[in-house]
Amino acid sequence: MENRYHYASVLKALEELKSMGFTVDYNLQEETIYNNPANYEIVHIYRYEGESNPDDEAIVYGIKSTTGEKGVFVAGFSPNSESKAALVLHELSIKGNKQ
Repeated sequence: MENRYHYASVLKALEELKSMGFTVDYNLQEETIYNNPANYEIVHIYRYEGESNPDDEAIVYGIKSTTGEKGVFVAGFSPNSESKAALVLHELSIKGNKQ
C-alpha cells in the first residue's frame, strides 16, 4: 500500500523519508530497478509542484526492496521522464493503485 503526500519542496520530502529510515539513493541504482522491478515496492510518493514552471515538478518515491532495504528515487513528475527506472516506478505506482 502506498501513501501519497504533497510537500512544499523535494528537500522536505527527502527529509521526511530519511527520518523514516529511507536512506539508500536509488537514483544511483537505476539499472537494478529497471532490470528487477518485481524486487521493489513503492510505499510512499511525495509530489512537488513548481509554483510557476511545470519543469520544476518532481516526484519522490519511497521504495522498499524485497530484502528490506529502504531508499528514495527522485524523478521528473511526467511519465515521459528520460530515466528508464522512473518509467518502471511510474508503472509500479499505477499497478499499486489498481490493487
